[in-house]
Amino acid sequence: MGIKERFRSLSVIDAAAVVVAVAAVAGVLWSPKLSNAVAKATGSVKPVLVSVDVRNSSAADPDRLIKQALDRGRTNLVIRNQPAGSAELIRVDDISRKLVAVQPDGRVVSAVDPNRQVQGILDARFVLRSDASVTASGVVMAGTKLKVGTPVELDGPLYRLNGIVSGIDVQ
Repeated sequence: MGIKERFRSLSVIDAAAVVVAVAAVAGVLWSPKLSNAVAKATGSVKPVLVSVDVRNSSAADPDRLIKQALDRGRTNLVIRNQPAGSAELIRVDDISRKLVAVQPDGRVVSAVDPNRQVQGILDARFVLRSDASVTASGVVMAGTKLKVGTPVELDGPLYRLNGIVSGIDVQ
């Protein structure tokens, strides 16, 4: 039986099965999970700590909002209006401004601004951990370069906060 005769014996169903098999193999090779696994194995993806400062955001109860975010443990990221996945929420630090006054005897006294609670203003530093590609030009998260000063939105089930990246630490 020659090669010509073998190709004649193939049907449309056989050709469709070959196309499906090739598509399945291509899907496995180009899948994001496999790409991430290969990137982790080669060392181009590393854990990164990112600090995001949220200043002067309105919240009826800032302390409850922070507690809910910490209880959930993860937050979604939107970098430059592009969804960038989620990150683990490590901690939230209070970065509210302090009032400072010089006393007549020369002492400097500082106190927490009492208007913060009355007006419902949130000033906090969200410390997040996520995996990112580390290249020669910097840290790339979800296809977007992440630098100090980059605007970021933190998105949870009950909040959406605008912040700015204030620190990046490659682990």
